[in-house]
Amino acid sequence: MSEKLKIKLSIANRVYPLTIDSKQEEGLRKAAQKIDAMIKQFEQSYSVRDKQDVLAMCALQFASQKEQKAIDTEYLNEEVEEKLNAMNHLLGEYLGS
Repeated sequence: MSEKLKIKLSIANRVYPLTIDSKQEEGLRKAAQKIDAMIKQFEQSYSVRDKQDVLAMCALQFASQKEQKAIDTEYLNEEVEEKLNAMNHLLGEYLGS
């Protein structure tokens, strides 16, 4: 069983205390850093000052990246499956003759 840690993450100038498994710490800290970097980028690029709007834009960005990766993976899996089926067919023909 993983050891529980109490950490504090700062996101958008607010501190969030969390109790997490020790193996989650690095990922959560990196995610918080990415969110803060994205917030700064949105604030500079679009002159958005409302933190709620910026956080919504960050959430949309992260969610769309996750969804796009899922779509890309599905497409890649279908492509690999087609190639494997073609190879299987060729091997079947070769072994059958």
